[in-house]
Amino acid sequence: MTYDVVVIGGGASGMMAAGRAAERGLRVLLLEKNTVLGKKLAITGGGRCNITNAEENERLFLSHFGAAEKFLFSSLVQFGTDDTFSFFANRGLPLVVQAGKRAFPQTERAIDVVKVLERYLADGGVAIRTNAQVKGLIADGERVTGVVLGHETISADSYILATGGMSRPETGSTGDGFAWLRALGHTVHDPTPRIVPIAVRDTWIKSLAGVALDNVKVTFFVEGAKKIVLKGRILCTHFGLSGPLILNAAGQVADLLHAGPVTLAIDLYPSLDLGALDAMVTKTFDGHKNKTLKNSLRYVVPAGTSAAIMSLLPDIDPETKIHSLSKTQRKTIVRLLKSLPAEVTGLMGYERAVVADGGVSLREIDGKTMRSRKYDNLFVTGDLLHISRPSGGYSLQLCWTTGYVAGSAV
Repeated sequence: MTYDVVVIGGGASGMMAAGRAAERGLRVLLLEKNTVLGKKLAITGGGRCNITNAEENERLFLSHFGAAEKFLFSSLVQFGTDDTFSFFANRGLPLVVQAGKRAFPQTERAIDVVKVLERYLADGGVAIRTNAQVKGLIADGERVTGVVLGHETISADSYILATGGMSRPETGSTGDGFAWLRALGHTVHDPTPRIVPIAVRDTWIKSLAGVALDNVKVTFFVEGAKKIVLKGRILCTHFGLSGPLILNAAGQVADLLHAGPVTLAIDLYPSLDLGALDAMVTKTFDGHKNKTLKNSLRYVVPAGTSAAIMSLLPDIDPETKIHSLSKTQRKTIVRLLKSLPAEVTGLMGYERAVVADGGVSLREIDGKTMRSRKYDNLFVTGDLLHISRPSGGYSLQLCWTTGYVAGSAV
């Protein structure tokens, strides 16, 4: 069978592109290296899938894409966040908006997002080949002429490259598309993990794996000099810190690590100064005078953290009765609650990255169509584009938008 379009990559942008092209009546073949479609999509957002961000201010939404703001303007006009809401709702999967304007499927199941896209492909009659190990693309002059698949070459009128970037390589995102684009003469910026958890040395944080700290302030220092201050929610893990606040600051922290040793301090009570916090702790402890410190600390620290925080007080006996706690000891506790210390050892790698930047230079792609400016029948989407963005739904919106636009332009 001959095809109008071959789409390489069965992730978010690839499925959207293939479905959209088929919806327009084109004969489409979708090639995927994994045994199933949407392998990364099925685990994104901790299995809940942060589909998009519901920021209504278009200018503010675009500003989150940094230098790519102008590049994406035309494509987001064609398929923006409202279109994403409608696309899924019209197919039986309404979205709900949560903290930070992050939008999730109402079911909070990423696999349901994959199923919607699979039905979209089926409705359009898209031919699908999984376990398809693409070796590269063949070009003649200004046109791509085929896809090399083992000992087979598949030809079509147009080709959409949607193989993803380098984050979560266990899902198949191993940067294949970057190599193929380079071989075709495209400029490709080397990828680096930018939205990624932070690794720390401290066992007290690692012992809290799975515990979230809400409404805290995190201050980063380089050789004792204050550099970055963040406020919000963080998540403790077995290797360090994660959560949207940390993920979105990882790029800045990476820059700090080049300048010298990086430490951080976590303030559990950013809205209170030392005096106000001391008064609160004193009042709380007064209600538990006959209890030991180790049994009373839980009343002034986040749930599940008292043992870990107690370990940071080696000079105070945890069996000390509250009525025997000295003023100096109490103030030591108060100062600790305002500045829990940790040493940053680095960033986690691609295997933990939510997003890795890098990709084909935007100067070589038409932002209105995602068409290559070097090959008039080649289109590039999603994470293959050199676009930095924060977590919070922006990455998947990039996939929906660029995939839809490419599928509309082929």
